[in-house]
Amino acid sequence: MAATTHTVTNQAPPLVGYDVFTADRALAEAVERHTAPDLLDGVREELAALGRTAGSAQAQEWGAQANENPPKLRTHDRYGNRIDEVDFHPSWHRLLGHAVSAGLTDAWGRPAGHVRRAAGFLVWTQAEGGHGCPISMTHAAVPALRTDPVLAAEWEPRLTSHVYEEGLRPASEKAGVLFGMGMTEKQGGSDVRANTTSAVPLSADGEYVLTGHKWFCSAPMSDGFLVLAQAPGGLTCFLVPRVLADGTRNAFAIQRLKDKLGNRSNASSEVEFDGTWARRVGEEGRGVRTIIEMVAATRLDCVIGSAAIMRQAVAQAVHHASYRSAFGGLLVEKPLMRNVLADLALESEAATTLALRLAAAYDADTEEERAFLRLAVPAAKYWVTKRCTPVAGEALECLGGNGYVEESGMPRLLREAPLNSIWEGSGNVQALDVLRALQREPQALNAFLQEVGKARGADHRLDGAIKDLLTELADLDGIEARARRLVERMALVLQGSLLVRWAPPEVADAFCASRLGGDWGAAFGTLPHSLDLASVVERARAEVSSG
Repeated sequence: MAATTHTVTNQAPPLVGYDVFTADRALAEAVERHTAPDLLDGVREELAALGRTAGSAQAQEWGAQANENPPKLRTHDRYGNRIDEVDFHPSWHRLLGHAVSAGLTDAWGRPAGHVRRAAGFLVWTQAEGGHGCPISMTHAAVPALRTDPVLAAEWEPRLTSHVYEEGLRPASEKAGVLFGMGMTEKQGGSDVRANTTSAVPLSADGEYVLTGHKWFCSAPMSDGFLVLAQAPGGLTCFLVPRVLADGTRNAFAIQRLKDKLGNRSNASSEVEFDGTWARRVGEEGRGVRTIIEMVAATRLDCVIGSAAIMRQAVAQAVHHASYRSAFGGLLVEKPLMRNVLADLALESEAATTLALRLAAAYDADTEEERAFLRLAVPAAKYWVTKRCTPVAGEALECLGGNGYVEESGMPRLLREAPLNSIWEGSGNVQALDVLRALQREPQALNAFLQEVGKARGADHRLDGAIKDLLTELADLDGIEARARRLVERMALVLQGSLLVRWAPPEVADAFCASRLGGDWGAAFGTLPHSLDLASVVERARAEVSSG
């Protein structure tokens, strides 16, 4: 075969060797916006170092290897003893170790902790999404444990440690630990009050034994789990360690690992409790109230994780179009492709801007910001996670057949995309949670409207959308059937408000014209042609250093 047939031309180089953080202008600007000036240089340096690692060939290879070599369950050893261990590829441990050392489980006690941690999570999970699950749950366990000062004093230093130690040993012997969560059961799913796992008190105060089955328990090799079970006083939250203080294994039988659409590097399991030792967290009968702050934090991570997938998908699409020529010029210069890329970039920037605003509210920790989060988190979780799948699919299409091939990495993004919409309560659960807050917590709506109102008068399309939203909120007839429509409008108005205040004019103009003004089709690439689309696309480009 002639060697000339193997000459490769008109192919985009791999997007590698770049700073994932600094190249993301929307993210870098959000960090600057929400970080105190005296902290900013250090936070930027920290995130840029993480960004360079995330964009390196090594980290990309770790992500590919972790997904190509999914975890394996070993229920018994060679002699027939039950061991219930899960083996992971070394790249999984490298990804986890880097995440922990970068402080991605340490937000609650550091200055600007939630903003820097959210930005880091958005950056690092672009290398690989699956390992973000135990990182998220470990981070989110802290507020639940703080309901019990004794437990918090014992466990919080381990949860927020920057040291990752794999392997099952007593937590007291480890410099850092990871946590999981077990809420759903096969008969109830999101309806956790239907749980049947029982908790029987022991003679020692706060100690119980659990019996039951958990239908979804992610990261079963974690050191501890927060679970819900029915105690004599009702549904209660418990801490279940994998290894007891004396070094013996707790009763924690892993029945099987789930064979999932995506998120394949992460082990999601079904587990059985049978005489499993547990420590009560909070009061009996107040399990949902105790664990709800953990759920809220993991829901925010679903928003951040979806923003990460969208950002990586858009970066790949813009990068490809910037090098690939067709029909006499670069794809990125073609008006129709530019429209598609700009539309995708708008979705990505709106998601990132909203995610970092929510993280900043956690850092502020005022009564008003807590009220704002009560509505904004489920609304954002509903909308941003739902936008992730169509963005990943359209971005894949921008690469054409190259994008449909596994080596491009785009199929992995597409398979991962639906996950965050399902985990921690699917779309209907989020919509109903918003309705519950509207009906029971008027201060939450007041805080939400105050936030949105900060941009009032700056764009007539945003003003019209706010007026329409207020009309919808005033009409309670058939409110449950309209819940998705209402929550979608709330999320879009909030995103529009944030972009009008903080994004470049061309970005805010395009968002308001399309998402709020109605000048938009049913598919990406249908923005008004009169907009400054070239600037929107250029802003989304990930620059690769020539050095």
